[in-house]
Parts: sequence; C-alpha cells; structure tokens
Amino acid sequence: MEQHFQADIEAVGRISAVPTILDVVCRTTGMGFAAVARVTEDRWIACSVKDDIAFGLVPGGELKVETTICHEIRASGDAVVIDHVAENAAWRTHHTPLQYGFQSYISMPIVRADGSFFGTLCAIDPNPARLETPEIVGMFKLFAELIAFHLDAHDSLAASEASLAGERTQSQLRDEFIAVLGHDLRNPLAAIDAGARLLEREKLDPKTAGILKLMQTSVSRMSALINNVLDFARGRLGGGLAVERHAAAPLAPLLEQVIAEFRSGTPDRTIDAEIAIDLPVRCDEGRIAQLLSNLIGNALTHGAVDGPIRVRAATEGEVFELSVANGGTPIPEATQAKLFQPFTRGEIQQHKEGLGLGLYIASEIARAHNGALSVASSPEETRFTLRMPRG
Repeated sequence: MEQHFQADIEAVGRISAVPTILDVVCRTTGMGFAAVARVTEDRWIACSVKDDIAFGLVPGGELKVETTICHEIRASGDAVVIDHVAENAAWRTHHTPLQYGFQSYISMPIVRADGSFFGTLCAIDPNPARLETPEIVGMFKLFAELIAFHLDAHDSLAASEASLAGERTQSQLRDEFIAVLGHDLRNPLAAIDAGARLLEREKLDPKTAGILKLMQTSVSRMSALINNVLDFARGRLGGGLAVERHAAAPLAPLLEQVIAEFRSGTPDRTIDAEIAIDLPVRCDEGRIAQLLSNLIGNALTHGAVDGPIRVRAATEGEVFELSVANGGTPIPEATQAKLFQPFTRGEIQQHKEGLGLGLYIASEIARAHNGALSVASSPEETRFTLRMPRG
C-alpha cells in the first residue's frame, strides 16, 4: 500500500506544471498554503506543497483524513469554498477549521477520466480571502482538470509503452497514440487559456496582471511542446516534417519575437542576441523560429543558470547561420552523438524535465531546409549551430 501512495506522489511530481499551479493559486488568492493531496477512504497525503505560512506539510506528509474537509469532498464529489469561516454559519463550528486554525479555504476534487477520485487541489489561510467568485472557482476547476489529465496521460503512456515495446507494428501504434495525445492535450490547454482571458477582463492590479502574463507564457510553452510531439508523430507515421519555404521570408522579426517571449517568461535569465540578417533567406520562417525556440528552451533547461545565453543569426554569402550558446557542464562526446535522437534526453539527464524531442525536431527542421544542426561543447561553452543554404 505504501508503494502505491509513493507512486502517486511521484506521478504528481512528474507534472512540471504543478509547482506553477500552486504558485499561481497562492498569488491569485492571496492564500499562504496550497497543495495537491491524494485522498482515499482512510488516508490524506500531500503530493506537492507550497507553504508560505509554516503549516508544516511537505510532499509525503500526512493528515488524519477524518480531520480534513477533503474527506467530505471525497464522499460528496463537490468543491468546498469558504471566504470567511467565522462568518459562515455552515462552517464556523466545524472541527477542521477549529483544529487547523484557518479562516479561508478552497478545495476542488481531482477526478480521473474513469470517474475515480484521486484527491484534491486545495488552499488554506489563517486570514479571510475572497474566493467565491466565478473566476477563482473556475481557475481551480481548470487546474484540477489539468492535473487529472496529466495523471491519466502518464498512466496511458506508461501502459502503452509497456505493451508496445520491441514490436515494429506495435511501435506504429505507439506513434499513433502520441499523435492522439498531442491533439487531446490542446483541450485542457485551451481551457487554461480561456480562464486566463476571462480573468484578464477584470480590473486587475499590476501583481495579478503579471501572474496572468506568466500563465499565458506557460500556455505558449506548452503549446510548443505539443507541436514537437505532433511533429515527431507525423514524421514517424510517414508524413514527414512539413515546411513551406518562402523566398522573402520575414525571418528577423520572428526570431526577435521568440527571444522577447523567452526574456519575458524568464526575467531572471540573460539572453543576449545579435541578429544580422542582411540578405534574403528562403525558408519556412515559422519553422526556423520553432528551431530557435527549441534551442533556447534547451539552453534554459540544461545550461548554467548564472551565465548568459547567446543567440546569433547572420547571413554570410550564400549561407544562413543561427547559433545558440550557453555555459555549463560540457556534454561528453559519447552523449553528443545521441542528442539529436528522439527520447534521449531522459536517458542522458534523468533529473531534467522534457520529452527529449526539442533537439530532434530542431535537427529535422534543419534537414528539411537542406541544412544541418551541429553541437560543439567545451568547458567554456556549449553551442548549437544551424547552417543552411540561404537560397
């Protein structure tokens, strides 16, 4: 039984969006504690936690389930939202707020696709908070659905890979599953985007507006990840990577936009850029922008956090060259040979996030433009370089 709960904690831990969700929950509501909890008939276990009020729980921490409101939510299947316990006739004498000393509370059930109850996305604070609004409740509902979707997707992918491994015909089914998964991911993503746009209509203070901007940046990054998954699936299913090369592609503005978006989404990182595209480049500008996005995302994830990322794009004679460089631990030569293969990121650095598709898709974009993507890595820097014909 303990192994089962540990697996649930690890499953939530693999969802890279969860820490952001908990941070957005606390910043948007003003509450100091938020968590994703696994709740069964007799156990309440924290899977992921943001604790700014010294409540004292960490992932794996446990409360007696009968002392929680989540126990009642599991039985009813309904969310509970309390702005101010002391002024709420239904809750002011309830044993849970009396025991844990909170005045505001919100908890949304996380329900799997098969209808089973996983647990809750919940938040508490010793002070009252304005929670009973369509925007806040809607946001919690969307986030709970997103967490459930990720849990289902992980289980489905794990089951699929276990049953399809080693068989050529089954490999075809795996790729079809990835394609379907990529499409289905757009539904919760669109729901989050819609919720953010709904909140954007309200009169927002600068802090909340900044949070919304971070949410929308995350939506953009998730959308790029979905595109990588779909590109991979199309290529493996025989469709190839689609490119539409234009003779006078407006490339420089798109590359500058990609860089600006990353600067906005990661203000604590430095991205230096030198864009010197003086001659026309016949290319699919959207795909080249996607390649740059994948390379910068890779540098942010795997490069040194205290050093700049350097982007350079230039036309030199009949060649267009684009490079992204960063500091950090050099990549071993044996590893470099695998970098542009799909799904190798997890094999090389298991503690890093990502599917291992970004560099593979970038190399396929280079190939589709009759170019090549290469890597050079030393203690001084790691540099990925695209070289392709300009015409």
